[in-house]
Amino acid sequence: MSTATSSPAPASTGDNSRRTAVRDLLSSDRPYGVLLALIALVIFFSIKSDVFFTGANLENIGRQTTLVTIMAVGMTFIIISAEIDLSVASILKLSCVSAALFMNDFSDNWALGALVGIGVGALIGLVNGLLTTKLGIPSFLVTLGMLGVAKGIAFVITDTAPVLVDNRTFWAVFYEGTIAGIPVPIVWTLIALAIGSVLLHLSTFGRKVYATGGNATAARYSGINTDRTKILCFVLTGVLAGLASLIFTAQGHAARPDFADGLELDVIAAVILGGTSLFGGRGTIIGTLIGSLIIGVLNNGLVLIGVSSSWQIAVKGFIIILAVALSKRR
Repeated sequence: MSTATSSPAPASTGDNSRRTAVRDLLSSDRPYGVLLALIALVIFFSIKSDVFFTGANLENIGRQTTLVTIMAVGMTFIIISAEIDLSVASILKLSCVSAALFMNDFSDNWALGALVGIGVGALIGLVNGLLTTKLGIPSFLVTLGMLGVAKGIAFVITDTAPVLVDNRTFWAVFYEGTIAGIPVPIVWTLIALAIGSVLLHLSTFGRKVYATGGNATAARYSGINTDRTKILCFVLTGVLAGLASLIFTAQGHAARPDFADGLELDVIAAVILGGTSLFGGRGTIIGTLIGSLIIGVLNNGLVLIGVSSSWQIAVKGFIIILAVALSKRR
């Protein structure tokens, strides 16, 4: 008489599926967790404030997050390559006053002024990249020093005073105009996101950035010029900081060297919140966008519900700490 051997019930399959789902939710390469956090914040502030979930306020959030999002696209490349840039806010300062002074003193042509602003950003990014790679100085120290240098030069060449820009075409192209009903700052943001996504996720350069940040030694042995890759990441970030400076200048009709202190922290926080690893080798542009929107929603929502500016700083600081803690290698 034969007896049937009972096999264990496949109950573990469901457990494994649930564990896999949780890992996917928290994975930095799949920013579902931060997307849920963004949705939760939107729901919370919508309940707490009748004004929050209106078309006008959502457009306002889009405009407010423009500078952070554009610069965060470049910062994503730098952090994935296992470096960091603390000077982006100072690059914005020097780029915007350079463009404004050029248009006031040399040519009122808005396009030339824009090229000057973006060119100054690219040049500072190039210097940061060369000092980091060719002299072997940690990027933290290089860009910390550049933060002071660029900021100081911006104050010196303007005598600490705002530089007015009286060019209506410039205002329209970078802030006041619309394209198909979409405000141009948001259009510029979408362009930066699209270019960043193509470069990072669909190009050979993007694969080199991931390889360089994941394991620089292995990348070099495989024929990747890691120094050049990192330099290009710094230059790209400088270019995007220059673009952000033009939007800021057009917004206020003036370049202000006293603006944007601490903005680099929001930029870095957006990238880390979006799942990019501080150790390099991991990150996505869509994650960075979600992280930037979280920062924007927090800034906007906390103001609407009457939270004091001191507590706003504390909340953002806590979020940065939490994001860094969650970005450790798994």
